[in-house]
Amino acid sequence: MKKNPEQVKVLLSRDFPEIASTLLNNAGFIIESWDQERPMTPTELAEKAKDTNALLCGGTDTIDASLLKQCTQLEIISQFAVGYDNINILEASGLGIPVCNTPNAMSDATADIAFGLMITASRKMFYMHKMIAKGEWTYFRPKGFLGIELKKKTLGVFGMGRIGTEMAKRCKGAYDMNIIYHNRKSNPQAEQLLGAKHVSFDELLTQSDVISIHSVLSEETKGIFNRSAFKKMKSSSIFINTSRGGLHNEEDLIEALQNKTIWGAGLDVTNPEPMRKDSPLLDMENVSILPHIGSATIEARTEMARLAAQNIIGYYRNGVLMNNVNPEFVKYLN
Repeated sequence: MKKNPEQVKVLLSRDFPEIASTLLNNAGFIIESWDQERPMTPTELAEKAKDTNALLCGGTDTIDASLLKQCTQLEIISQFAVGYDNINILEASGLGIPVCNTPNAMSDATADIAFGLMITASRKMFYMHKMIAKGEWTYFRPKGFLGIELKKKTLGVFGMGRIGTEMAKRCKGAYDMNIIYHNRKSNPQAEQLLGAKHVSFDELLTQSDVISIHSVLSEETKGIFNRSAFKKMKSSSIFINTSRGGLHNEEDLIEALQNKTIWGAGLDVTNPEPMRKDSPLLDMENVSILPHIGSATIEARTEMARLAAQNIIGYYRNGVLMNNVNPEFVKYLN
């Protein structure tokens, strides 16, 4: 959709890194930014988006059917995230609204968090830190607080995309881990680069010493890591989720850890988010939890903001959708 930027109003739903507004300003767009620390409520977002042509939103903004039906003049949604389960894609597609995201920007940052959580959970580091803070570091215990080593263990990747591949590369390089993965389709590049083996979901569960999730949240994957799945995992296994909390059933995960069905867990995402401050997971020895900071590096967030802005600029400048996630439904005029 070629259009004069001076006729296009862009709503920035959060205080994104400055490069987004700088690029949009320099391109001549009319910008309205939400400048408060707290996010907009769904009502506030719908109200502000009603007279907006382009929406640059975050992954925690709810872009549901109700909002979209109130904002039928929207011409593009550019998401400051890779995932887009917060957006009703079918509704947007039905209205002819292209939705774009920011792939690749956070692959390294998120893989680093997954790798770090695997190590901290395997050695109970978060729990040990809290012991020191409580004044409970007292004397040497030869059999106390033992962790497990990762060298030559088997990493199972659920979702061998960009981030999953980066996680596997780290595990292969640092610990010479055997790599298996489960995808709907095979990933020949990962197989050639890492010697990875494509396996069934059940094989992933039963063979992995560490399972790391890097999948989108969909109706197919929602709650897929549940009581049944945890029971099939090794009692010595570690569960890592840096993707979306909705992929695991948290009550079932708590039960699996309490009953020693699995050994440990590392979570950058929880179900729900934010998690309760009295969650049993926070007091478990072999569990490490972070507040959804996978993309929280200066480099990653800056690149995400740049891509999100460029998605909008490219669309209006020459009709090009750089990172479109719903091309099969979208109809627009060049």
